[in-house]
Amino acid sequence: MIEKENRRLRVGVLGCGPIAQFAHLESCVKARNADLYAICDAAPDLLARMGATYEPQKMFGDYDAMLADPELEAVIVATSDAFHVQMSVKALEAGKHVLCEKPIGVSVEEGQQLADAVKGSGKILQVGHMKRFDPALQAARDFVRDDIGHILALKAWYCDSTHRYTNTDAVQPLPITSKLARKPGGNPKADLRQYFMLAHGSHLVDTARFLCGDIVAVRARLLERAGAYCWFVETEFANGALGHLDLTVAVRMDWHEGFQLYGEYGSVLAKTFNPWYFRSSEVEIFHEKDATTRKPLGADGHFFRRQLEGLADTALKGAPMRGANVEDGVASIRAMVAIARSVETGERVELATVTGAV
Repeated sequence: MIEKENRRLRVGVLGCGPIAQFAHLESCVKARNADLYAICDAAPDLLARMGATYEPQKMFGDYDAMLADPELEAVIVATSDAFHVQMSVKALEAGKHVLCEKPIGVSVEEGQQLADAVKGSGKILQVGHMKRFDPALQAARDFVRDDIGHILALKAWYCDSTHRYTNTDAVQPLPITSKLARKPGGNPKADLRQYFMLAHGSHLVDTARFLCGDIVAVRARLLERAGAYCWFVETEFANGALGHLDLTVAVRMDWHEGFQLYGEYGSVLAKTFNPWYFRSSEVEIFHEKDATTRKPLGADGHFFRRQLEGLADTALKGAPMRGANVEDGVASIRAMVAIARSVETGERVELATVTGAV
């Protein structure tokens, strides 16, 4: 049982759909330093069901009304991607901190609009790249930052599985849906290249940046075959390291995610599991100085709760931000746009030059 702190961040969750049900509502209830103060959804039936289940102090059918509540301190934006920027900007303008689901937007211009809003607000915006709160990956990052010396290369892969929903349906609660749910115009899955890159590629790109720093250029290839999409991305990091990113949706095998990282004074091998297992990665950290391998257990694998606690620590105590900030979110969009442009042209693309949408 997690011991609750006396001062806890009062959080409102915008959107009561599947991602809120699977991740964010429970995180607010379980967090040591945050409370589920309010929920908001345009669908009254869904709002009532989630209110009865999670018992927030207040429920709203109107987002502006929730933001006008002076007791509310932070908002989790758990809506469709198309609404992320608009709803996050509204929250910032209302003086609230924000935890925005990833990706923060679908275009470079959207991301920059949100970054400008953050700067003008004086508030915190954290992007929902929850893998940064995988304790085993955090241990790997600490080793890379403090002990590995110069990074030589990173090989990272994120391969969704054809058996993914069979696996997740067995462990996730049955999502409550509503015919009155507010949805973006058009079908987000109409362009599968864009949809898979935003949904899955954003995780792969952010993990690479979390470990190795800024990406400055990419050269990418895409093969569509047998109903699968496979991106191979040659990556250049600002620190001179080389990278190879493999995004494949979907492999005919189990979920396959992880990386190999080679450095001056050691190496890291990692296997990451489907996030809905709430299981930390299996990480082997090899130290060249004494030829030993360390394997952190990472017993607390509730990444979604841990990322909320990180935001609350920063908001309430001024602790350094451990999650992805808005600049990380913009950099992730730039990387995905650069990958898309490189696929189209066959050329090397520098991230600083790209514009437009993924």
